Amino acid sequence: MSLSAVHGTLSSLKSCQADIGTGMDIVTDVAMDLAETQDKDMNPGIKEMEAMILECAKLDREINYFVDVVQQVTGEVTTQQPEAMFSLSARVKEQFTERISRISDAELQNHQKVVAFKDTISNSLNQANQESAENMEELDEDIAVTQSQVNFTCPLTQVEMVNPVRNKKCNHHYDEGAIQNLIKTKHSQKKKCRCPVVGCGNTDVKESDLIHDQMLRRKIQAHKRQANRT
Repeated sequence: MSLSAVHGTLSSLKSCQADIGTGMDIVTDVAMDLAETQDKDMNPGIKEMEAMILECAKLDREINYFVDVVQQVTGEVTTQQPEAMFSLSARVKEQFTERISRISDAELQNHQKVVAFKDTISNSLNQANQESAENMEELDEDIAVTQSQVNFTCPLTQVEMVNPVRNKKCNHHYDEGAIQNLIKTKHSQKKKCRCPVVGCGNTDVKESDLIHDQMLRRKIQAHKRQANRT
């Protein structure tokens, strides 16, 4: 196999990661639905969803490690003799096995989407304890309709957010792609990224501070459905 074919395979793996992320969002949505039923018998279902999220997080980490190992190993052999290609597979397997053996439960628990899952389910359970099951769906629609549109608007793009993330330091929301691009741009300029919300004192926004806000995403989607009906 040529190195170009190897790099093509890596690109496909990276595309798979996007699908894994989408799957994790779907699992979170299902868990939220279970949490909102207030049915104690459904609690084991939430646990199953959490286990599924952790499995996805592990797969995501393994893909990251595999891509890193392959890029490192192929980067070393490109400047050597062609014979080095014959040991490429064995070297990748050895280093990859060593890397994944060090994946800890703590690392998976700190995965961005796992943190978002737990935060979302906790909020859903608290909300479910305050509202009856038969009124919950209507409440979600009412909140989505009455919520000020500015709360759905990204302070960077000035348009409605698609994948909202919450900054756990200052609790402000942004669209994920927009804030990540801003962080990367500032870092390339050797600068810290200031929170783009006017008046916020948070002068150092980091990717590790961002948590996916699934509840807000659902409210935005509910608002869109309501707008389409009217």
